[in-house]
Amino acid sequence: MKLVSLSINPVPSGATVAAFEGYDGLKLRYALWQPTRGPLRGTVCIVQGRGEFIEKYFEVIADLRRRGFAVAIFDLRGQGGSERILSNPRKGYVAAFTEYDRDLAIFIEDVIKPALPQPLIGLGHSLGGNILLRNAQDEMSPFARMVLLSPMIAIHQNMLGVSPPIARAYATIASLFGFSGAYVRGGGDEPDDFKDFATNRLTNDHIRWSRNKAIIDAAPELALGSPTVGWLKAALRSTAMLLRPDYPKYVCVPMILFAAGADKVVSTQAIEDFAVDLKFGAHILMPGSRHEILQETDAIRQRFWAAFDAYMGISATSSEKA
Repeated sequence: MKLVSLSINPVPSGATVAAFEGYDGLKLRYALWQPTRGPLRGTVCIVQGRGEFIEKYFEVIADLRRRGFAVAIFDLRGQGGSERILSNPRKGYVAAFTEYDRDLAIFIEDVIKPALPQPLIGLGHSLGGNILLRNAQDEMSPFARMVLLSPMIAIHQNMLGVSPPIARAYATIASLFGFSGAYVRGGGDEPDDFKDFATNRLTNDHIRWSRNKAIIDAAPELALGSPTVGWLKAALRSTAMLLRPDYPKYVCVPMILFAAGADKVVSTQAIEDFAVDLKFGAHILMPGSRHEILQETDAIRQRFWAAFDAYMGISATSSEKA
């Protein structure tokens, strides 16, 4: 297992890169870093979004290490540098999100705890936010707190093309007829949001968009195509669980949620509604931001890091040094 290094996106120094076995023996690529500056503040476990890969987070990893955090990240099953499940490696698939839950639990217990300092902070983007929210109701959760960016509490209707009930019916029926491994209608092998910057839904920042596209161009094996029917079915089942009116009331882990004001991938309204009912949480709207807040313009990222520092109790002096 290795990381892809480009002149515009070099691997942060000091990486430990290897693979661990998921709950079913699937090999999942991971990377660990120690902080580059004190005081030591614990470990941030990054849980990535659908179709992402470790290399996309190099800038974020450097930002966290300068703030005194160790960093742990792994490629979710079926994407990035982790082992793929279907014969077409561009097809991401899980039968249920419990597969992600079980992989994350193994990663924490077998990889993070023996190697990196406590406390453990969860930082999840999109799908990663959904996975962390599934964990957050557990009174024995290993996370001291969570930071969720554009968490997938509900998929944006522009992505579904139809209402959620119709999408659920389509995914369920198609799966029953043996099409769970097929792309959703209109889908294909190419990542939609890296075809043209003008039509991408992820970021307003051309430099960061181009950098992430360059990674895929240099290492196409990291890329993922459109969702499969089976993945969509599992995703809609998980979002339906999070959308239950009582779900936020049983969340045990303190957290802060960031909603992107111009998000066309997940529902901003669902994030805000969820956060209102949290006992130990807050949310911040990022006006103008598209789906990927951490891949956005410098101005948007600076607003995020200012809020992150305040939430984590990092002084202005420390963040200026970072």
